[in-house]
Amino acid sequence: MPYLGSEDAVKDLKRALCNPHIQADWLRYRNVIHNVIRHMTQGVDVSSVFMEMVKASATVDIVQKKLVYLYMCSYAPHKPDLALLAINTLCKDCSDPNPMVRGLALRSMCNLRMPSITEYIQQPIHNGLRDKASYVRRVAVLGCAKMNSQQGDVEVDGSIVNELYSLLRDPDPIVMVNCLRALEEILKGEGGVVINKPIAHHLLNRMADLDLWGQNEVLIFLLRYKPRTEEELFDILNLLDSFLKCNHTSVVMGATKLFLVLVGKFPNVQADILVRVKGPLLAACTSESKEVSFVALCHVREILHSMPGHFSSHFKKFFCSYNDPHYIKNQKIDILCDLVNDENVHSILEELRVCCTDISIQLAHTAIFAIGRIARTYSEKCVSILSGLLEFKQEHIASAVIQTFRDLVWLCPQCTTTVCLAISGCEEIIQDNEGKQALIWLLGVHGNLIPNAPYILEDYVDNIKTETCPTVKIELLTALVRLFLSRPAECQDTLGHLIYYSIGEYVELIIIYM
Repeated sequence: MPYLGSEDAVKDLKRALCNPHIQADWLRYRNVIHNVIRHMTQGVDVSSVFMEMVKASATVDIVQKKLVYLYMCSYAPHKPDLALLAINTLCKDCSDPNPMVRGLALRSMCNLRMPSITEYIQQPIHNGLRDKASYVRRVAVLGCAKMNSQQGDVEVDGSIVNELYSLLRDPDPIVMVNCLRALEEILKGEGGVVINKPIAHHLLNRMADLDLWGQNEVLIFLLRYKPRTEEELFDILNLLDSFLKCNHTSVVMGATKLFLVLVGKFPNVQADILVRVKGPLLAACTSESKEVSFVALCHVREILHSMPGHFSSHFKKFFCSYNDPHYIKNQKIDILCDLVNDENVHSILEELRVCCTDISIQLAHTAIFAIGRIARTYSEKCVSILSGLLEFKQEHIASAVIQTFRDLVWLCPQCTTTVCLAISGCEEIIQDNEGKQALIWLLGVHGNLIPNAPYILEDYVDNIKTETCPTVKIELLTALVRLFLSRPAECQDTLGHLIYYSIGEYVELIIIYM
């Protein structure tokens, strides 16, 4: 038996397709076509059986037609001459009494991805837009967008656009939504589909007939419409009100976004809406679906930007779970920083302290920097926690804490003395460049509060030849000059050695590049 992918296997398939005895047995014939598709999906070149597959499309068996059309759509761009022969079969099927066959043929014709056949598919698409079967109209509407993309920079056909706008009132809700997407694609050069008052109110009245996908799509398009009067605005809000109670999170979020955009001039109404969606949003944040949970957390962050502390009473909902993926933990930590107040600060800081010792270095850094953000308001509590983290003597923890201390003394000068007492001994732990720069900066700027600051810098200078990071060297020189101004006797020799080394290194670079 020839192995899969060999030329003999393809020849056997071709002989089987031409065998009249196999053609007479519809089940065997379909199995052979199945084998052709199986070879095709596994990367085998079966283009040599194109003519035989075109002939196989002349059948009343819907399954067989689907398989053959799948094959033709895959190989038509590689066999353009032979593909034109298939057009006749497809055009004929577009007039078949069975609407499933008509829709299948029209969809396959639009998927051939051959600009040369545009003239052949225009009339079937026009006929499909007026077809009695809703399935065919759905396919024809999407076919308009596909045909437009194949034509490139050709001017938009106004008759097609007018036909699609009229089909927005089609009794089938899927046809209506497909029209919106097709018009958006065809008119993208002109700003997309235009949503005026009649279209907006029609879409709102049809919302209840749409599935979840359709409701999401319509809510996005309705963002383009601006009510002209306050009375019209509240009529629209009344129509949308029920979608704030939908069981599906994406619909609730879409309706909420539309509500907030429409009532931008009414802060009291905005606040009322956010209170109403709090329950569904919190439920979504704890969803078993990580994707849904992440999206809901993103919405919470956006809401907190306009209403700080809105979810403060539910802060425990945003505590990290052991099985949360990293990207969700990051979102929760950011939200916790925005929810801190006098009542929950101890609980939130304790949660973040636990995260600081997580096995994930990236998460530990995120939690430490989050404590640094909270320290701008609650500096004493946060500096105490950060100082305690240094006792673990873990490099990545110490580095992040020192970087946080460097930023903190800028914003909260009152905690400088406590920070300077805490950083003693960190020079033996920190090895990464960011941590070294932060520590050296602290030693240079606040070295007058650190008794052994000159001697720590002296150790760095002694090992300057093994230092590979230029920014660390520059920071070291700057820090020594600063410290020399306040403690000249202890820094004079060390600064002299560093300047001598720096001049020598500079001269070497000049010689290299001359």
